[in-house]
Amino acid sequence: MPISNQIVLRPRFKIELAQDCSQVLALFAKVKSDQKNYIVSCIDDHIFIKLPRQQQHFWSPQLHLEITEQSDNSCSLHGFFGPNPTIWTMFMFFHVGVGILFMVNATWIYTRYSLDNSIGLQIGIAIALILIWILLYFAGAAGKKKGKPGMRELYYFMLQTIG
Repeated sequence: MPISNQIVLRPRFKIELAQDCSQVLALFAKVKSDQKNYIVSCIDDHIFIKLPRQQQHFWSPQLHLEITEQSDNSCSLHGFFGPNPTIWTMFMFFHVGVGILFMVNATWIYTRYSLDNSIGLQIGIAIALILIWILLYFAGAAGKKKGKPGMRELYYFMLQTIG
């Protein structure tokens, strides 16, 4: 599975299968009860595969699969890797928060500049917010790098399951 070094924090893939949707779901339901190496959750046409709890760390990936019916004997499997949804939400909250603070600060800079007041503090805050945003980006990239072995493990487990 090619996982590139692009700016993609949640890699995605698509596989076309020559099996019925219900057969693929049955394979994952069977493997859920037959093995204890992975945590498999099946909800409707969605399957979540996680590493066992003792192997999980802050950046541990999980594999989310969505199975879509194409025709009578074929389906497509859409998958994407991501961290725990709680961690992803927190991470996005920080990104949005920094963006909002940057816009508020930009407004503050504009009003102080329009009134011919000093803007040194506001420029310093803008630079600090940019540095925080860059730090968040590199933290996400480092998390992706730390999670790559787990991503490969989950991907190969999925391939073994679907045959």
